[in-house]
Amino acid sequence: MRKLDRGSVAAPACLANYQPGQHNWNDVSAHDRSQIQQQLEQLQGRRCAYCEGPLGALGQHIEHFRRKHRFVYQTFVWGNLYWSCDQRDSCGHYKDHGAGAYNINELIEPSLDDPDAFFRFRSDGTINIRSTLQPADRRKAEETLRVFNLNPQWGRLRNMRKAVVSGYVAMIDGCSGFTATDLRNLFSQELAEAETQPFSTAIRHVLTEP
Repeated sequence: MRKLDRGSVAAPACLANYQPGQHNWNDVSAHDRSQIQQQLEQLQGRRCAYCEGPLGALGQHIEHFRRKHRFVYQTFVWGNLYWSCDQRDSCGHYKDHGAGAYNINELIEPSLDDPDAFFRFRSDGTINIRSTLQPADRRKAEETLRVFNLNPQWGRLRNMRKAVVSGYVAMIDGCSGFTATDLRNLFSQELAEAETQPFSTAIRHVLTEP
């Protein structure tokens, strides 16, 4: 999970054509859904807003952070829409159909919160909650991992993250003779290239955090 700059992408104009109470999400045309996806792609890249996995490989759907049947007035609100993978064991589908009860205010929202302040991604594919968090923020971190099922001790997502960062771990191991300047230049280049890739937060943490 990474911070998303919602203000950098304009709301899809088509959302103005739909009003809560008059329309529901099934009324959104295929053309308008495509427009919404294009704007979400500008915001997120082709990566899930929650797990950062590749949408081309994992499938995709437009996700309502606040569930549309409970928060009807937010059904067509741009700030409530994300692009989620289509996996049933994590992310948007799991939040809505697998996680059980939760308080939406106890979840990290990528457009409002900075996940870096809550999580530390490890080279073995796991995610640690930062030890410096106050109790309320620790609860938020714990619930986010649980409700989106992002950090099963052994599972698909962990293995995917581990596989992606393994090459960077090998690169670090092979840099023992490099000068500090050489390392900075190398890591800066690698970070720039990884920024648009799946699991970029895990890559960045492995390269920049001890």
